[in-house]
Amino acid sequence: MSDAREWTVEDHLTGAAPEHVALCRRVEELLLGMGDVHRSVSRTTITFVGTRRGFAGARPTSRGVRGYLDLTRTLPDDPRVTNVSPYTARLFVHQYLLRDETDLDDTFVGWLREAHAVGQGAHLRRPADPGARP
Repeated sequence: MSDAREWTVEDHLTGAAPEHVALCRRVEELLLGMGDVHRSVSRTTITFVGTRRGFAGARPTSRGVRGYLDLTRTLPDDPRVTNVSPYTARLFVHQYLLRDETDLDDTFVGWLREAHAVGQGAHLRRPADPGARP
């Protein structure tokens, strides 16, 4: 019998600065509000899963909210994006750090929407053939 325990969202929030907990809760609210999303919590992060796959993660840290977004493109340079690496031929993992509420602007919310589309399988659709006839 295993003694492994199940991690919870509260485990990640316990002991974090109140402003970082609030910021993490805001990210969570935005992602869950996009529909067809559930959480999968592990020791390392809170993952947000769409109908096809996990697409984003978030957790409060001593510096803010750290997480990741799976996108079908690489983002331009932005101080919130701390690392980008290819995951598959069609997906790139973007590590991010939100330091305060101002980092959660319309641009970042747009990236959340793009990641949500990946969670729903947008990365599996073939791009339109520009030479195809209608």
